[in-house]
Amino acid sequence: MRYQKSLEIETRLETVLKLIRSGRFSTRGLAEEIGVSIPTISRSVQALRERGHDIRSESGDGGWRYVILGSRVARKARLTTKELRS
Repeated sequence: MRYQKSLEIETRLETVLKLIRSGRFSTRGLAEEIGVSIPTISRSVQALRERGHDIRSESGDGGWRYVILGSRVARKARLTTKELRS
């Protein structure tokens, strides 16, 4: 029970990231799919951004949604690999 809340948050962050990558959900749809509020989705996205994921907001026909462009961690790894090849 001691770490239950942390586990729930980590699980939610993984789920949010997976659903954003699928590209099928508006912000409201993410909240409904996961069973949380829109502000909770916003906080989750902010936490993912702080972890290095390049997540942007965009407006579309179904309302606002998040899109993931990549991660700074992955880009940094690619740059390091490029440097090693040079």
